[in-house]
Amino acid sequence: MTNQEYQEAVEWLFVQAPNYQIDGKKAYKPGLENITKLCAFFGNPQDQIKTIHIGGTNGKGSTSNMLASVLQESGYKIGIYNSPHLIDFTERIKVNGKNCDQEFVYDFIRKLKKLPADIRPSFFEFTTIMAFEYFAQQKVDFGIIEVGLGGRLDSTNIIKPLVSAITNVALDHQNILGNTIEEIATEKAGIIKNNITIISGDENETVKSIIRNKAAENNSDWVDATLINAELPSDLKGNYQQRNIKVVLALIDELRILGMEIPQEKLKSGLLNVQQNTGFIGRWFEFSKDPLIICDTGHNQAGLEEVFAQLNSIPKFKHIVLGFVKDKKIDEVLKILPENSTFYFAKPYLNRGLHPSFYEDQLKKSKINYKIFDEVNGAYLSAKQNLKNGEMIFIGGSNFVVGEFLEKNLQK
Repeated sequence: MTNQEYQEAVEWLFVQAPNYQIDGKKAYKPGLENITKLCAFFGNPQDQIKTIHIGGTNGKGSTSNMLASVLQESGYKIGIYNSPHLIDFTERIKVNGKNCDQEFVYDFIRKLKKLPADIRPSFFEFTTIMAFEYFAQQKVDFGIIEVGLGGRLDSTNIIKPLVSAITNVALDHQNILGNTIEEIATEKAGIIKNNITIISGDENETVKSIIRNKAAENNSDWVDATLINAELPSDLKGNYQQRNIKVVLALIDELRILGMEIPQEKLKSGLLNVQQNTGFIGRWFEFSKDPLIICDTGHNQAGLEEVFAQLNSIPKFKHIVLGFVKDKKIDEVLKILPENSTFYFAKPYLNRGLHPSFYEDQLKKSKINYKIFDEVNGAYLSAKQNLKNGEMIFIGGSNFVVGEFLEKNLQK
């Protein structure tokens, strides 16, 4: 396999059907029929591994990787399936922090191209079965599986996990999951299975009630992680991580009940070494200390509010590089932008990337100091050029903006 052959195989994967389709204002997610057929075709590898299921609007990736780090420190071989990736497709599927082999991806895509005509999977269904198969081949002790979108109809919902968690619920992907917190919470609660404990990390009483009631329907224990009274340090420095850590602690309590040995000192060291153990970056990621350059993948309203609040707490003038995808409500973002800043708006590289010219009228009305750019790295280089002593740069607004920045600037 040459590098070109690998790149062509991955490009083929990316042009497969999306995991949801949008037609004007209508959107839908397919059910579990395709992924069920797909898994059966490959011998149901998801049934060959013990799994932990992580859903929620924000914090899924952080929670998954913190848990993985703790379990790795405790001596377990851990597979983790996250999405989207920031730089390379293989980031989505890792074992003990190491990306899956490109050779495996290439060979598996060749098998996918020969599927029977009655199985027509989406891109996400393809990647999900790929993760299951890789973890089974690698004989992981546990696979931590992150929900892609929603929960009830998500491809990952074919698993029968040891324990599940819903980190939180916020407005995101409303055209697919519903227009209210109640509707979205109901979709996310769809991962709750019979007699399998569900951990809940949301403080909203309505969300708690929906998850608790769904757990009761399924004869499942419901654990409210928000009641945990503990603050533990982590190398993931976002203020929001303390809430995710509570979910991790609740998950670990449940895994201990199920017989897993997770020493307390390994819990602490695992939380302190997440990036080293798992390679997880992009969440309040300190790209540089001097000058201070931070990037964060927070992209929906709830996530951006927290990130911008933390930015406001830093007493420095800020140069902020932002970009958005086409479903973003720009007017709502403009209301919460950090103060004492110059903004550099750029178009993310992908087709769904929104060029700032489409929302420049709103930028003008907001009376902020801004420039617009055709691509992310041009915006970053301009911010860097304008940076004065004692000032900082922030890059965010989308997973794709952070990924594009890191791909161009992170030393391999």
